Amino acid sequence: MSLEEKKALARRAVEEIWGKGNKDVVDELYAADFVWHWAPPGVAPTREGYKQFVAMQFRAFGDVRCITDDVIAEGNKVVVRWTWRATHKGEYMGIPATGKHLEMTGISVSRLVDGKSVEEWGEMNQLGILQQLGIVTLPGEGGG
Repeated sequence: MSLEEKKALARRAVEEIWGKGNKDVVDELYAADFVWHWAPPGVAPTREGYKQFVAMQFRAFGDVRCITDDVIAEGNKVVVRWTWRATHKGEYMGIPATGKHLEMTGISVSRLVDGKSVEEWGEMNQLGILQQLGIVTLPGEGGG
């Protein structure tokens, strides 16, 4: 695969899976033995766990939009910087729906073999989501 093909694969994953909730694309773009190194607690770090987490996201959040901000490819790795926006419309990890509009940013790094992701690492602004939901406040916020 060329670097441009690798970038296109990464963009498609963000747009189809995280932007539209299309779990069928996971089997197409991720290897059967895929390892999800940054799976949330309680979610299997596998391709099936990844699909379950996608489904959970789309049950909890309406009007999901995930935008690819940057894509960088080198060797067998692709890095994506993304922005995710949604409205909290259903229970999420024990947090009842708030109706709040949320925005989260993150970076994902995928290692590709034979046109499929075999491993993925990442970081996302989870603290920011908890703040936006009103679950966490930092010193100096909220009149404390």
